[in-house]
Amino acid sequence: MADQLISTAVHDQLPENYARPETQRPRLHEVVSDAQIPVVDLADPDLAAVVARIGEACATHGFFQVLNHGVPVELMDAMLAVAYDFFRLPPEEKAKLYSDDPAKKMRLSTSFNVRKETVHNWRDYLRLHCHPLEQFVPDWPANPPSFREIVSAYCREVRGLGFRLYAAISASLGLEEEYVKKELGEQEQHMAVNFYPKCPAPDLTFGLPAHTDPNALTILLMDQQVPGLQVLKEGRWIAVNPRPNALVINIGDQLQALSNGRYKSVWHRAVVNADKPRMSVASFLCPCNDVLIGPAAKLVGDGSPAVYRDYTYAEYYSKFWSRNLDQEHCLELFRT
Repeated sequence: MADQLISTAVHDQLPENYARPETQRPRLHEVVSDAQIPVVDLADPDLAAVVARIGEACATHGFFQVLNHGVPVELMDAMLAVAYDFFRLPPEEKAKLYSDDPAKKMRLSTSFNVRKETVHNWRDYLRLHCHPLEQFVPDWPANPPSFREIVSAYCREVRGLGFRLYAAISASLGLEEEYVKKELGEQEQHMAVNFYPKCPAPDLTFGLPAHTDPNALTILLMDQQVPGLQVLKEGRWIAVNPRPNALVINIGDQLQALSNGRYKSVWHRAVVNADKPRMSVASFLCPCNDVLIGPAAKLVGDGSPAVYRDYTYAEYYSKFWSRNLDQEHCLELFRT
């Protein structure tokens, strides 16, 4: 099955099972290329202003970039470099890690869910569980030799940043700073190292089609040279152009539920490039599987009834993986 990996060969033509029907193609000429998603400088000494900007971004875009976030730039560079080195490994080395089983906690795979799809996506990816590190690192790839050390260090930094953002998001909703972190329990942390090879027909396929993230918060490290992330805003696709040394943050489905719909887990997608490969590293903070998730009591009242019923993350995640990526927003299944 590892011969399904698209990163093990150069493709002069797009295989038929990657070409989208005409109505589902990316229409790249319609994408807004010069719009800006909000940017928040976390080093601003006016903490109230930082909280307000984060709250506004969560409500209007569901996405924002953070500057001066505390993750060392040299570690971000090393993370991308070791990711590229991993995908340059010989095919036989990568074949040992291949799996199309979504339940596996460490796997190299392709597209999204090849067991269910009829049309594939132009992406190979390495999926890792990252917390607690001591439990999962021994099963991570041993090559490149620096992989485990660099990725572990990056995971620790990103987890700390995620919890700082939780505090700001809680405060922006008028909740105690610890609310989100406490409410979501002992959180798992996953990573997807996404590799999008050069594509012979980027107008016919996706790296990933439109989707929302099922987790709570996503922290994305993007290739500065090759943009590809696009966000849906008021019916139009907006290209996300990463600022130097920034990380891109997006609200996942669980924070939309917890905020009673005030904050948006928005549709986003990845497009591909004819001239250059692209890499991105997505870190996902995920609620504890058995914790009960629902709108914060303080955000529910006579004027604003609960939009979503309570559920466990295990129930939600199971439902998410049983569907196609680009079906209706999974949260719609949990409305009151």
